[in-house]
Order: sequence, then structure tokens, then C-alpha cells
Amino acid sequence: MKLFFLILLLTSMIAAQTKFTDVNELINSGEFSKAAELIDVKVKSTAITSEEKLDLLFEKERLNRIKIDFNKTSDDVLKYINKYYPDVKEKDLAKWENDGSLEYKIIDGKKWYFSRSAPNLFRINKEAKKQKISVDGLKKEPKDVFLEKHIPIILDESANSYERLVKPETFKLDYTVTVDANAVPDGEIVKCWLPFPREGHQRQIDIKLLAVNTDEYVVASNDNPQRTLYLQKPAIKDQPTIFNMVLEVTSYNEINFIQPDLIKPYNKNSGLYKTYTAERPPHIVFTDKIKNLSESIAGDETNPYLIAKKIFTWISANIPWAGAREYSTFENISDYCITTGHGDCGIKTLLFMTLCRNNGIPAKWQSGWMLHPGEINLHDWCEIYLEGYGWVPVDQSFGLVDSDNEEEKYFFLGNIDAYHLIVNDDYSRPLFPEKIFPRSETVDFQRGELEWRGGNLYFDQWDYNMKVEYK
Repeated sequence: MKLFFLILLLTSMIAAQTKFTDVNELINSGEFSKAAELIDVKVKSTAITSEEKLDLLFEKERLNRIKIDFNKTSDDVLKYINKYYPDVKEKDLAKWENDGSLEYKIIDGKKWYFSRSAPNLFRINKEAKKQKISVDGLKKEPKDVFLEKHIPIILDESANSYERLVKPETFKLDYTVTVDANAVPDGEIVKCWLPFPREGHQRQIDIKLLAVNTDEYVVASNDNPQRTLYLQKPAIKDQPTIFNMVLEVTSYNEINFIQPDLIKPYNKNSGLYKTYTAERPPHIVFTDKIKNLSESIAGDETNPYLIAKKIFTWISANIPWAGAREYSTFENISDYCITTGHGDCGIKTLLFMTLCRNNGIPAKWQSGWMLHPGEINLHDWCEIYLEGYGWVPVDQSFGLVDSDNEEEKYFFLGNIDAYHLIVNDDYSRPLFPEKIFPRSETVDFQRGELEWRGGNLYFDQWDYNMKVEYK
């Protein structure tokens, strides 16, 4: 048990990857304050390059972001857990810490728990999940209730009409970003990048920008895989700075009814195949863990769709959804998913993509918002390429639908509902116009990004809100 605990602790630490061993050692041992002080010393040195200086400054920023995410004490965690385990004391938390169900870090000699670790315990740990159900009862998420009714309807519509795109939905989206008062000095210009829907997909059409709360703005062209609406305003003392856009978009449900025996061989010399089956460090890397897991899942199967189905099934059964810290604090997201055995929508998606690519199945990122009635939120999914069908959507996070009907059960492997708003067709790509300072979200782009001439504005300095009207 002691050895297991040591391994878990080491893997739960943030692995620094700067070029400076002394900085890395401090970070990996949880000495964040000493690491930040050493970074300040090195940044002032003339012996390092400008690139090394920027890397060190971001590493210091990353340490602060980790502190923001790991902000709960044992008292905070116990207050939540005691509803379901009234007799649990601080000493009893070790069993969940040791098995990885309760995420924490030792920072500057003190134990801090991830801000969502307590709710996550009852998602990750099977015994704790049962205990929560015994207290609260079994309740399905509104999204799941909606989809279990919606999916049979759109499958029937597609089968009867012989159409891939059915039952369009039109949404009016009112999106607002509010920067805290005095986050930026009076009169300074606040720059803002808002998420803007992508064109070029048959299932997402008729994008209409209805209003923007400033006269000057720029909508990025659609060749930007992470598409933005850029605008800027001066900050006013003691007042929040508000950015708002209103738009309308129509989206179809996409149904593909994939037949494995109709899938054709890939052209492995094509640019598409080479690009989307390649590793893409740091988050898509064919580590030994990935290769071993891939082999155990795929076995002797050679059909791309059936391999993807095995991967989809395995992740659905073995990787529970859990709230995650900010992606900019991860070194390798797919590896984190395997190591901890849990993840949110983007983490599970990157694991699925990595396993697919390792098996020679082209896979690419897609993300934006989920607009389902009763459950509106940021969301990530992906697409895989099947020769004979083209790119088809896969939502690994939604996973298996609770149904005895095979087409309904595996709906999100090759199909998608109309309530997925596409903002991104890739991850970690430059925004337009390009940001000067490092992004708050270095992987995804759904909430927006902000900065002023003094630096980036992180998520703790502003908030966002999406209002959806179903037309």
C-alpha cells in the first residue's frame, strides 16, 4: 500500500518540463513559491534566451493557475462528503486519496484538494456513487432524459426519409462576457475574443450575427479552425466591462447508419490520413501505456469502425465523467486520463482520439457548446474518418445511451444531435487577431479570451453567460 501511495502521489504531481532542472525539481516536489522565486531570478538573467524567458514566465503563471484550481481544504471536502458519510473524519479521507478518487496536491507543504474533488468522488468511486444514490435516489440528468426520447425520433425520421440530415433546430444565442470592475485600470483597452460558430458543415448552417454591443468588431474567416469574433473596449473605473453578441444558427441532427462491411481501405499515402493518424504532442502521444491499452482493446480486429466501437465501449465502461481542472495545467491530457481513470468531455475525447490514431483511424477534434434544453454548457467531441462515409461525429463523453436498441445505444458513435454547436474544428490553434499574451485556455476555445497591454486576463477575472432561445 505504501508503494502504491507513493506512485499515486508522484503521478498526481504536476510534471514540469522547463529546460531548467532546478526549477523542475522544485515544482515536482510541490515547492511552488520557491519555484516562482527561482523563476524570477532566472528571468532577470542575461544568460537565457527570450524563448526560455517566455517559457519560464508561463510556467510561473501555470503554477498560479494550479493554485486556483486546488483551493479546497479538508474541512471543505468533509462538509460535502458528510452528507453521505456522516461519520467520516479527516483521517478517513486517505482511503480515497490513495485510490485516486479524491484529487489533491501538496503545495508549499500544505494539502490542497481540487475544487471539484468532493463531487467527483461520487462520480469516480463506485462504492461512493452507490452511497450517494442510496441517499439522494437515482436521478437521470435532464440531458439524458431528453436524449432518450429524442434519439428514437430522429433515427426513425432519417430511416423513413432516407436523409442524413433531419429535423433542423434554430437557436438564438445571446452570449455575454463580463470583466470584473477594476480588473484593468481605467481607460485601458480590454481586448476580447468571443467564440463564433463555424461554417462549412452541412449540419450547421445559416449563421446570422444579429447584434454586437460595439460598432467595431472583426469576425474571423472560416479558415481559422478556432473561430472568433474580436472586439475591444476601454475599461471604466468601478464598472464591469461587458462584451456581448447575439446570433442565430440552424443545426440539423446528423444520422449515418454506418455499415462496417461498406467501409473501404484507407489511402495511407494521403495527406488527410498522415495528418490525422499522427502523434501531436503534448496531448496525443503513443506512449507505452497507450500502445498497451490499445492492443488490449482492439485485439485482432481490423475493421476501423469496429475498432472505434471497441474503444468507444471501453472508455464508456471504464472512464467515468468527472469535472477537470483547467487544460492549460496539464502536460499530457490523454496520459492523465489513463493514469487517473477519469476525465471530462475533452479529456475523454483526447483519449479516444489518441487510441484511434494509434490504430490508424483518422481522428480530429471538434468542440463548442451543448445546447440541450435544461443543460447548456461547454462541450467537446470529435470526428473520425471512415473511407466511404467521410468524417463522422463521435461524442465519447455522452457515450452509450441507456437503450436495448443497438442503433440508439451507439448513437453517438457516428451520429450527433442538432444541439451541438460547432465553434472549433481543432485545438491549440492561433486566434485571430493573434493574442500577444498566453491564453487562459491553451487547448480549447469556448468561453473566450481576454487581455490588455498589461497581460492576459485569466478566468478568475471575468465570467461568461449563454442565453438560448429555441425558435
